[in-house]
Amino acid sequence: MKLPGPEHPISIARNDKRVRVSFAGKVIADSTRALTLQEAGYPAVNYIPREDVDLAALTPTAHASHCPYKGDASYFTISAGGRSAQNAVWSYLAPLSEAANLKNHFAFEAVAWYWHFVDVVWLGLFIFVYML
Repeated sequence: MKLPGPEHPISIARNDKRVRVSFAGKVIADSTRALTLQEAGYPAVNYIPREDVDLAALTPTAHASHCPYKGDASYFTISAGGRSAQNAVWSYLAPLSEAANLKNHFAFEAVAWYWHFVDVVWLGLFIFVYML
């Protein structure tokens, strides 16, 4: 485990905007309680509470990754409208202490520069995000 600091800052804050995730024309998540993770020089990522996600549209995959600052991420495939996007969603089911607020939240793969618009819409290989 590594701790955030000046060389690798991490902040998690409530997003004031509504975040809606659509895939193949179906709303997968809709929240006014999303958290925005700002980590080092990476683009911001929105994490949506589990209660605001249509879990029936997500299937766990065997893919996993590890972040020394946040912990182990589990991945999910989105399926809707006869389409699927493998490993397009991730969650830290047991995050490290510095990222504890991310527990029970899901992040959706996106073209990062669209996050500030919000409504995540999957178009082929990308999910676009639009703010409402």
